[in-house]
Amino acid sequence: MAGPIAFQQFMLALSSSADSLMLARIGQEELAAASLAAQYQFFFSLFLAALTLGMSILVAQYWGAGNTHAIESILACVMRYAVLLSLIFCAVLVTIPRTLMQVMTNDPTLITLGAQYLRVSAVSYVFLGISQIYLCLMKNTGFVVMSTAVSSVGVLIHIIVNAMLIYGHFGFPALGILGAALSSIVSRAFECIWPLLHSLRRGRIRVQPTLMLRTQRVLERDYWRYCLPVLGNEIVWGGGFMMYTVIMGHLNTDAIAANSIANIVKDLLVCFCLGLGNGGGIYIGNLLGQNRLSNAKETARRLCHLAIAVGALTGGIILLLRPFILHATNLSPRAKEYLSGMLIICSYYVIGKSINSTTVAGIFPAGGDARFGLLCDSVTMWIIVIPLGIMAAFTWKLPVLWVYALLNVDEIIKLPAVFAHYRRYRWLRNVTRATTDSSIRCPARHRPQ
Repeated sequence: MAGPIAFQQFMLALSSSADSLMLARIGQEELAAASLAAQYQFFFSLFLAALTLGMSILVAQYWGAGNTHAIESILACVMRYAVLLSLIFCAVLVTIPRTLMQVMTNDPTLITLGAQYLRVSAVSYVFLGISQIYLCLMKNTGFVVMSTAVSSVGVLIHIIVNAMLIYGHFGFPALGILGAALSSIVSRAFECIWPLLHSLRRGRIRVQPTLMLRTQRVLERDYWRYCLPVLGNEIVWGGGFMMYTVIMGHLNTDAIAANSIANIVKDLLVCFCLGLGNGGGIYIGNLLGQNRLSNAKETARRLCHLAIAVGALTGGIILLLRPFILHATNLSPRAKEYLSGMLIICSYYVIGKSINSTTVAGIFPAGGDARFGLLCDSVTMWIIVIPLGIMAAFTWKLPVLWVYALLNVDEIIKLPAVFAHYRRYRWLRNVTRATTDSSIRCPARHRPQ
């Protein structure tokens, strides 16, 4: 399970990075503008991550218990909020794109290019919101491979349409950054339509319009009980990560471009760590839903050991790829110097990231323990790292690489607290309801054929 999910995470990261990577061939300013504008999709994805992780906590365990009526109620609840959230983001991006870019940078050229990108790509947020809920459902109900296929084909479509509209291949006009925005609409629409058609097949779990209007109250209360801490954690973590980008974005264009490439490399390779956490969390959730607590405990122990190995391997891969990445990028000499140091820092960062994504974002939420992540990220990011980063960049005027290093220590300094919390085993519990009402007590169905 972890393998297909890791590959899906990789393809999703590749889709998000494709615009920046392909625009880098046009110029450093287009690369920087697209990278900064993409932070708002990242911020949107945090809300989606909270909705889907809260959904995964319950769906994985109810799927293990064989209760699909409960899953349909949960799906309707989550889809209602996902559609509303998508429409809000779309409206904001269309209305005030320049204001949003001014938050990220003070460079007039980057603001203009980024605003164009945001306004055109806004529609893709609606498709993205719907598709991610369905893909989450598929991963938790036995259709992991199909979920991966949807994401993979969507990425290929995005890259192909990017080539046509950014560079003007196959007789299409060369639209540059606007072409990248249009391409995102096409690929996200595809990723939305395929799961919708899949859900219409006989015997599949699907959104019931009546349930979207009035969800089962007990399950909705359970959902928000686990979703709200996750939402708080995602906002705290994602808001902190955006602050890192804002700090780097107010240094210089070379730092922005180097940071963009470093983040792309980090995001692409850390997907294997995220896949381990997501896949492991789903499997542990299934075990907990079946009341196999000892099996879940042993599986979690093995996942932690594997996370350390995967993190170290990923860090080694970054170091091995560093000379090739530097050779392939079209950056100024100073930006390449920054990028070289940033990749070395990333090689250590991913070890902590692998451990934390497996525990804080995988094992703990599988048993309904979502509050620890909120507390941990609040302290490490907002009390320690962000104040240090602001002072390093604007008060002490430290070199760019020193600032970048300080902004990447959060995953390391939280490790002692993470290991201590893991050993308390508060996450080792079944959160399903054996009895609520007749709409939830039902035999298993909708199993994949």
